[in-house]
Amino acid sequence: MNTKTYTTGVQHVGIPTNNIEETIAFYEKLGFEKVFETVNEAANEKVAFLKHGTLVMETYENRAAVLKAGAIDHVALDVKDIEEVYQYINEQGLNTTKDTIHFLPFWENGVRFFTIEGPNKEKIEFSQYL
Repeated sequence: MNTKTYTTGVQHVGIPTNNIEETIAFYEKLGFEKVFETVNEAANEKVAFLKHGTLVMETYENRAAVLKAGAIDHVALDVKDIEEVYQYINEQGLNTTKDTIHFLPFWENGVRFFTIEGPNKEKIEFSQYL
């Protein structure tokens, strides 16, 4: 088994921002459409999902964006069964962050996810819409 069995592709790319309104306006000028906006109450962050064709970007106002090249925070893979992927990642010793499965009330029914770190300190999020 590998995660390809349980993933359907890239779900989104995460970009932190210090000014979400400015970020949304910039990407709308590039042809992106805001498809979802909310507040992550636990982190006290405004969040927006922007879509252009099949590319979805999550931008979130954390006021800690590094504002330099390489500032994309994470790539999220869409998964069919978060529990199965979580088990596999742990069995393979890939959960170096010791992350657990989290829930956020995003979209219609919420989302469950966890994040690991790649060999270059990049974050890979596994995410399942409910």
